[in-house]
Amino acid sequence: MPPKSRREELVEAALRLFLRDGFHATGIAAVLVAADVSKMTLYHHFQSKEELIQAALELRDRRFRDWLFTRMRGLGGTPRAQVLALFDALGEWFRGEAVIGTGEAEAFRGCPFVKAAAEYADLADPIHKLAADHKKRIVETLGEMCHAADLPEPERLARRLALLKEGAIADATISGDATAAAEAKLMAVRML
Repeated sequence: MPPKSRREELVEAALRLFLRDGFHATGIAAVLVAADVSKMTLYHHFQSKEELIQAALELRDRRFRDWLFTRMRGLGGTPRAQVLALFDALGEWFRGEAVIGTGEAEAFRGCPFVKAAAEYADLADPIHKLAADHKKRIVETLGEMCHAADLPEPERLARRLALLKEGAIADATISGDATAAAEAKLMAVRML
């Protein structure tokens, strides 16, 4: 594998900090130190902190969806079991067992897309739109999986499963209780 470019190193470092500390709370100075780059290098690749946030969210979107759907397929045997494995994968994430693109398990700190949407609350903001697009892609893939499982009303079911997923994430974030995923799974079983 070829070495990462300075841009990739910068985005990686920023993503780690944004996941840990939030978007507004993470200053450019901290990103520069974490990435070991100069301010000139940062602004060579990104015109603003917001552009860097967008790049970090795009990276997280790809990594998270790759991890989630690969994990669901790996945990479930049948197409129906793969759909339900959504909640098993979430449980791993909540317990800090998920390896999402970095080669090591990451601590669960809630959903960065929900946090980004909250910090950039204007629906027209490009960062908010990126967060909304991530959630939309999750529902679309869940719909495809529900269709493959020959479940009734796959698009509607996918939306409902995504709502259960979001509720479990919110509960695990607020309470620190990883069993939220298992509770959501019980509700999903009843829905199927």
